[in-house]
Amino acid sequence: MKTFIPVFFVLILAVQSCKSGIEIPPTSHPDVTNWQDLFTDDLSNAMFPEGIWTFKEGILTASEDQAIWTKYDYDNFMLDLEFKTDTGTNSGVILYCTDIKNWIPNSIEIQIADDYSEEWASSPPTWQCGAVFGHLPATKSMVEHPGEWNRFTITCVDNLIYVLLNGEQIINMDMKLWTDPEVNPDGSEIPLWLHIPVADLPTHGFIGFQGKHAGAPIYFRNLKIKELSSDEDIILLPGVGK
Repeated sequence: MKTFIPVFFVLILAVQSCKSGIEIPPTSHPDVTNWQDLFTDDLSNAMFPEGIWTFKEGILTASEDQAIWTKYDYDNFMLDLEFKTDTGTNSGVILYCTDIKNWIPNSIEIQIADDYSEEWASSPPTWQCGAVFGHLPATKSMVEHPGEWNRFTITCVDNLIYVLLNGEQIINMDMKLWTDPEVNPDGSEIPLWLHIPVADLPTHGFIGFQGKHAGAPIYFRNLKIKELSSDEDIILLPGVGK
């Protein structure tokens, strides 16, 4: 009995310590109070064309179709942000980018679109809001009407990408399954300009945001990031593999 009790408490402590990590995929939007700001107020830690992007009163927006990028190359992370569309908005959150001059085939884009406009409502599902552009449609349409704020939580752990939009998990992607440059695993066609198989893309890179594309503005705020620096930070839920 004297030897059993210490072992028992060691097991209890081990279980409690396991619960202190980040559960992947998240089932709800996280508390980001202590998370790092992705960009500084003066955008000194960002890369972007001069005169295009502004960050005023906590809102990031662009006057032209030019992307803004982090200066830091991110690996495993959770990104939390809010966005607001306008009528006809088409933008995106860009992940794992290793070539900002030719980012379209060299990254993963989580699509932002005004799905209430005729143009995007009638587009392929992989072009609609929340989709991995050109590759994987959102499981459910969750975007708010233009002028209302939306919340994304995007999780990237190696080849695994998860997206929560307004409280619903809408993307569960294993990049390793996208081995064909022309056809997605579900048989749908991949746009010609996405000619690099997703499975061949590096699982690290710059984070970016597309600017005023398709003539309609996009607005971002409360951009927060948490780096998942080691396996000790990550608890993969049952059925999830790395």
